[in-house]
Amino acid sequence: MAQKASDAAVRLAERLTGLHANREVIPHDPKHSVRWHEHDYPSPIARWNYHPEYEIHLIRKGTGRFIVGDYLGTFEAGQVTLIGSGLPHDWVSDLEPGEVIEKRDAVLQFDGEWLLRCAELMPELLEAEEVLQQSARGIQFTGETALKAADAIESVGVATGMERLHHVLRVFTIFARSPLAERRLLARDWFEPQLDGEAAAIVDIALEYIFANHSGTVRLGEVAELVGMTEPTFSKYFRKSTGQNFSEMVRKLRLAHACRLLDQTDIPVSSICYDVGFSNLSNFNRHFQTEMGMTPRAYRARTI
Repeated sequence: MAQKASDAAVRLAERLTGLHANREVIPHDPKHSVRWHEHDYPSPIARWNYHPEYEIHLIRKGTGRFIVGDYLGTFEAGQVTLIGSGLPHDWVSDLEPGEVIEKRDAVLQFDGEWLLRCAELMPELLEAEEVLQQSARGIQFTGETALKAADAIESVGVATGMERLHHVLRVFTIFARSPLAERRLLARDWFEPQLDGEAAAIVDIALEYIFANHSGTVRLGEVAELVGMTEPTFSKYFRKSTGQNFSEMVRKLRLAHACRLLDQTDIPVSSICYDVGFSNLSNFNRHFQTEMGMTPRAYRARTI
């Protein structure tokens, strides 16, 4: 425990340097109006962060858990998400010790003001206004929309000049014309992130702890010690910074993990309960019913 606290203290000190460690600074690209890049996981930029730019995010490989605002869920290869300005987000892959997933992410980032200025000259762009407004909650696209968008995102990365801009507009068009049934709004509509650089760094430490331990024993006192706070202070700080309390986030992450196991394995419900960190089956069933609107068995049956 002492070693964990010491390691976390070092990481926290590094992240607090300049007080803006997790307010990601998007570098300006003078040759392109929309920035496209790809990165591995783990990577210094693959962390709980926020920025004023909009972000279009494609997961190419692997599985894991992600958080957008106050929403927690699971992801797999092919996930396409639109993140609004200032909305905190993070994707945490399932990894073996020492494993690196090369080029896991392809990302587009753009300034919302740039798009609005373009719309003053090209009013056709206003077709994207509705989906951009919805992105304040984060949107996960599914079905044919996700498939088409993934192809267009990849095309941006290999194109230049006007052809590149053509593919950027193709992404916007796919999103704007996507059926509502293929748009999943993520964060609650009242979520307003309260993240300065220090808060983001502290939340990042807490998320590391949750993601590493959610299937086992998670103690509020332990994570409070990791970030150098008392339990009451950390609880208030965490809720203000994420929109939900610590125990809610742990429970949601465990239930998201349970959904993945129910979808992708034949593991008995009674075993999944303990595998994801619940201490008894009745408690697991009750929380699952509250969160998902159905029992674990009914959830699994719907996919058969």
